[in-house]
Amino acid sequence: MAVFVFKEEFLSLDAVQNQRYNEHCSHWGDRMNTVVTSKEEILEASRELIRQQGWSAVNIRSVASACGVSIGSIYNYFDSKADLVGATVESVWHQIFQSPEDETVFQDTQACVIWMYERLAVGCEQYPGFFTLHSMSFIGEDKSDGKRRMQHTWEHIVDGLCSVLKRDPKIRSDAFSEQFTVEKFADVLFSLMLSALFRQDYDPSAVLEIIGRTLY
Repeated sequence: MAVFVFKEEFLSLDAVQNQRYNEHCSHWGDRMNTVVTSKEEILEASRELIRQQGWSAVNIRSVASACGVSIGSIYNYFDSKADLVGATVESVWHQIFQSPEDETVFQDTQACVIWMYERLAVGCEQYPGFFTLHSMSFIGEDKSDGKRRMQHTWEHIVDGLCSVLKRDPKIRSDAFSEQFTVEKFADVLFSLMLSALFRQDYDPSAVLEIIGRTLY
């Protein structure tokens, strides 16, 4: 399961991780009580806990129990609960923004926005509560690493939006200026996306209208 965020500018896992994701994600039910041999298995167990019980269920003891291993086995890969949660945050975002089958969406700003909102809706369904304000405050309480990783992911998403805007052949040549830059508009699009996340409103029609009226 190769995971990307806007093609080469978006987040990616290395080849070894991709292979392990393919192996472990497809055999979740059969491998719950086997010995954990990789960080990716632990992250899959953490994501499954989020799906079933929410963020509050993720801790060293619960993940060890889900994996069928000792607590010490988890500490072989993660130094603390904060480290585990931080890596889980990042892995959830990776999974949500999997590369689409049709990568031509990265040549069209409106098509890319539609894809993003569709992926967010899927992510909300797979991970109930992940995008709520409660979850964000939960991450920020004592999990600075999780917050840092999430912000790093967001930066990559904005960079990806910038790349799409620069590739889009439909955008007017005079659409951007020194005051109204590609980067600033990408920030606007991302802010609107975050607002949609917190409101759990995944209808991009208003954003598409803004893009059409502003750029085309």
